[in-house]
Amino acid sequence: QHSFPRLLRPSPGVYPVVDSLALLDQLLEAGAGIIQLRIKDIAAADQETAVRSACRVAEQVPNCQLFINDHWQAALHHGAHGIHLGQEDLLAADLSAIAQQGMRLGLSSHSYWEVARALWIAPSYLACGPIFPTRAKAMNWIPQGIENLRYWVAVSDVPVVAIAGIHAGNLMQIAQTGAAAAAVIQAVVSMPDPSRAYRDLQATWLRASASSSPLPSSWDQAPPAGWPARPTLSPTHS
Repeated sequence: QHSFPRLLRPSPGVYPVVDSLALLDQLLEAGAGIIQLRIKDIAAADQETAVRSACRVAEQVPNCQLFINDHWQAALHHGAHGIHLGQEDLLAADLSAIAQQGMRLGLSSHSYWEVARALWIAPSYLACGPIFPTRAKAMNWIPQGIENLRYWVAVSDVPVVAIAGIHAGNLMQIAQTGAAAAAVIQAVVSMPDPSRAYRDLQATWLRASASSSPLPSSWDQAPPAGWPARPTLSPTHS
């Protein structure tokens, strides 16, 4: 089992996921405490250039927690703060090299068994979703909802990041589960002013976190009714 460092800020709140260096720079300037560069379908040479440029931008921001999605070799080469992987990437990624370089690791999970696998690896954070329906990517998994997220938070010994379908209308629910962060894409990047959208969401998160009550003691002893019998794959992929 590998050892991955914990997050510099254990509860960073709103976690923007962006697909361009311009948005990365803009949101870091807006105060994002954690951010992810997620660029898909890009040539290897362009991938290397994008990751290198992102890492150089992040170096100028004190305590910047920049995670690179998928492109772990380039992230290692250019000294990113962390790497975010889907569980399908675990078959190819060199977890030993990532751990030896002292890099943070975020892992996605979509079901009970994926959460269990991720917790055995003990990443820097565990991303759980889809919490709500999303248009950001095709999902083979049904939305897990607030109750399953609350359970994952209760049983996880690493910070939990909620992901998928999160926006201003449901962000407070996410924060009140005790999750460490909420990954957002459209709620920030599709807005006319992404910086303002981020700041507004972060303010909502901080208000909700300050007013949230402790988890019921029952969460320490038993999962929600029906767990884990509830299906996790969508009907068309089961």
